[in-house]
Amino acid sequence: MYERIMILIMALILDLVFGDPHNWFHPVMAMGRAIEWLDSFLRKVLNISEAAEEDKVKKRIAGGILVVIMLLVFTMIPLVVIYISRMFGETISWALSAFLAYQMLAMKQLKVESMKVFRALQRKDIKGAREAVSMIVGRDTKRLNESGIAKAAVETVAENASDGVVAPLLFMMVFGVAGGWFYKAVNTMDSMIGYKNEKYRYFGTAAARLDDVLNFIPARVTALFMVIAAAFLNLNWKNAFKIWMRDAKKSTSPNSGQTEAVMSGALGVTLLGDAWYFGKLVKKSEIGDKLREIEPKDIETANRVMYLSVFMIYIVGILIIKFLYLR
Repeated sequence: MYERIMILIMALILDLVFGDPHNWFHPVMAMGRAIEWLDSFLRKVLNISEAAEEDKVKKRIAGGILVVIMLLVFTMIPLVVIYISRMFGETISWALSAFLAYQMLAMKQLKVESMKVFRALQRKDIKGAREAVSMIVGRDTKRLNESGIAKAAVETVAENASDGVVAPLLFMMVFGVAGGWFYKAVNTMDSMIGYKNEKYRYFGTAAARLDDVLNFIPARVTALFMVIAAAFLNLNWKNAFKIWMRDAKKSTSPNSGQTEAVMSGALGVTLLGDAWYFGKLVKKSEIGDKLREIEPKDIETANRVMYLSVFMIYIVGILIIKFLYLR
């Protein structure tokens, strides 16, 4: 347990210092390419029709096979690498384990990318802000005005605080480094094939459902600590809790709405609402009460809430691990 604590602390330090440098190959990129290849391969081998409402059973089966293969491969990789590294001594093993764990965290990179949006908005560079926010959201951004861009960035910080940082962290606390890779493989599959569009409505069912299950606890843990963080940051934590309890279920996702609702209440703005995806307008309920208009500076505040929440979860999680170990 002591080894696990030290590995997670080193992983956090690496993430805070380096983030995700663009000049090296990231494991999530490998996951993405594997998903693309398996998607194409399984459709071809099983002779699956491209028509939206044909071969529904085949599509679900193929999607399930893809999930199983991805989880086997990307859970075994860290297990095998760490096992081999132990042959070269404890120091090498710890360092490599910390590096593999760090690769599953995305806190600094989330801040870096969202702050690009903030700085572009500060310069009144709407075109640049749209391009920057398009790198971190799945919606169409060409129609977004300043408030729509800021809203999209805040929503992304709120959502990814859980599935990009806290969820892999919790899985590594409980199951070790391989647990983080297991989670990240599921989350990557959901982000690529978990859509309810014509292509993935049935093919992505298994990935989407598994992602919902794995994120159930992390999303609510993150939301709770966001409320606490809002109190420490002198934000409206009471409203954050109220909106969380009232509006979290308004989101089409059973999990992302948890953190988005808290962030909405803490900032006193509305989030979500209608958005364009792949050229189609998707109707969504708004969450929160519009106590004021959303502003670019809310992106900066959202990042502070995320950082403080994650630090507190780290501390509490490590204390729980130590308590269980001492028993």
